[in-house]
Amino acid sequence: MAGIRVTEVDWLSRKNGAAHHTQEYPGPELVVRRGQAFTLVLELNRPLEDQETIIFTVETGPQASEDRHTKAVFQVSEPEADKNWTVVEEAQMENTVTVSITSPSNAAIGRYLMSTRVSSRRKQNDRKLGEFILLFNPWCPEDDVFLDSEEERQEYVLNDSGIIFRGVEKHIRAQGWNYGQFEEDILNICLSILDRSPLHQNDPATDVSRRHDPIYVSRVISAMVNSNNDRGVVQGQWQGKYGGGTSPLHWSGSVAILHKWFKGRFKPVKYGQCWVFAGVMCTVLRCLGIATRVVSNFNSAHDTDRNLSVDKYVDSFGRTLEDLTEDSMWNFHVWNESWFARQDLGPSYNGWQVLDATPQEESEGVFRCGPASVTAIREGDVHLAHDGPFVFAEVNADYITWLWHEDESWERVYSDTKKIGRCISTKAVGSDSRVDITGLYKYPEGSRKERQVYRKAVRKLFSVEASGRRTRIRRAGGRGLWREDLLEPAAKPNITGKFRMLEPPRLGHDLSLALCLANLTSRAQKVRVNLSAATILYTRRPVAEILRKSHSVRLGPEEEKEIPITISYSQYKEDLTEDKKILLAAMCFVTKGEKLLVEKDITLEDFITIKCAHPGAPGEGLGPVQ
Repeated sequence: MAGIRVTEVDWLSRKNGAAHHTQEYPGPELVVRRGQAFTLVLELNRPLEDQETIIFTVETGPQASEDRHTKAVFQVSEPEADKNWTVVEEAQMENTVTVSITSPSNAAIGRYLMSTRVSSRRKQNDRKLGEFILLFNPWCPEDDVFLDSEEERQEYVLNDSGIIFRGVEKHIRAQGWNYGQFEEDILNICLSILDRSPLHQNDPATDVSRRHDPIYVSRVISAMVNSNNDRGVVQGQWQGKYGGGTSPLHWSGSVAILHKWFKGRFKPVKYGQCWVFAGVMCTVLRCLGIATRVVSNFNSAHDTDRNLSVDKYVDSFGRTLEDLTEDSMWNFHVWNESWFARQDLGPSYNGWQVLDATPQEESEGVFRCGPASVTAIREGDVHLAHDGPFVFAEVNADYITWLWHEDESWERVYSDTKKIGRCISTKAVGSDSRVDITGLYKYPEGSRKERQVYRKAVRKLFSVEASGRRTRIRRAGGRGLWREDLLEPAAKPNITGKFRMLEPPRLGHDLSLALCLANLTSRAQKVRVNLSAATILYTRRPVAEILRKSHSVRLGPEEEKEIPITISYSQYKEDLTEDKKILLAAMCFVTKGEKLLVEKDITLEDFITIKCAHPGAPGEGLGPVQ
């Protein structure tokens, strides 16, 4: 009798694609999700005899092995509730066999090669059937990435477009972003990102074996979306100079960036800033099957020295001293959240995990951030993996201002410590509206619980014990401060101040505003006000000073006064960046030595004039350009 072999395979791509929510991938390979059965039809050169059975082999990556769970050999059997690959015969008609194959819910994701042979007395070689791609499965309850809401799966896995929020806390703007995870070649490029990582280049067999774990995969992607250590996808640029590349403001989606990186033989694409890194990472993680969303944090701290405070050094005009100030507060910062279980931490930390591909600080020697459990951040458990202190500071650091004197001494100045981590935002499920998720990251600002969590985080980070052992923080100029001393705010002065816009800030026009000062006491007070203004990037890094002047003001008992301020278009037009932002500062010196710093970030709007031509509507309308 002739030897038996598989002559043809029908991958049933349409049927399997619909069942696995993968029909949007353009192919040509079958794309399925782990932990869920998929069906194949095999054609043989003759019918199977009773004692003959088909043996399947699947393998992924180089040096695939059963020990590393990157290779499996299995044959038709009864369904088993174990963690191995299984195959069940569904039908047999003459030379055709229909089988249902199920992968483990913790199988490594990636590109697999499938081959078969038929058990018989004759020696047989495996016949390669072809390749298929296995992805994470948010529909499978046993998968670590399982998300128990169909509406959220549709939004965070299958939606190929979205909204990224930018701007400033008081003026949040929405930008559309095309994730395009189902566009031509994007899935192949996302798998290439994993293969281009240094971890894969150095030890491919181990790297592939770890691709079962969303913690590992997401951390690799976080490092590879930026180019700092690894010729990753996007090169960052925050200096406002974009020669030889594309301004970050000009990208509107991930597809062009990923295609450019891939076709350019993995040369980093110029240029990106935080929302670009977050948009690209959202594409990659959704493409691989991990539910992911983009999150924007307004007044976002960048804490470089891990002391959970943003320490800003200013001169007598409130101008930031760049040489001394290592920390910063960005007008906004954008990162990702992905949904998966934390087998390394325990079930109470399952759910949304912060991931950030913007290269800000190194994590274990590589520019990457996360995954950090959002629950752990809210509860102040900053000692847990990964990068808890940095993320906690981004949303909940205290903002501390230090006035630097010419004799190199400094003193703390009262400013708003509550300004960090405002209006944390993401796109709503099923609509383009903005949802405020600040409550997921921290308790209400200034509440007793929020202060308790902050103190807990400080003590966890610095091992400050009840016995009074304290950790010394090195500060500028080689001096040191006790971390516990920073837990108490600076004394509140007897005046208040705030800037008020008198007219909307319009690009191409003079700026008109006022500094409003109020005396909180029943006695008169003299105040010296040093005003300054500078054009800035969205990271609040100064570009050029455009205003500096001083005023002396006498405030009667409980009196309020306004100091009018005008900044002409000619003063700012040459130094304004594409971010179109200006930072105003007023350092106020009160009679009894009290000091108050007042700041305001201004974003200039582009306006267009529309003239109505039809009768009965002769007026003009002004509206911002989105």
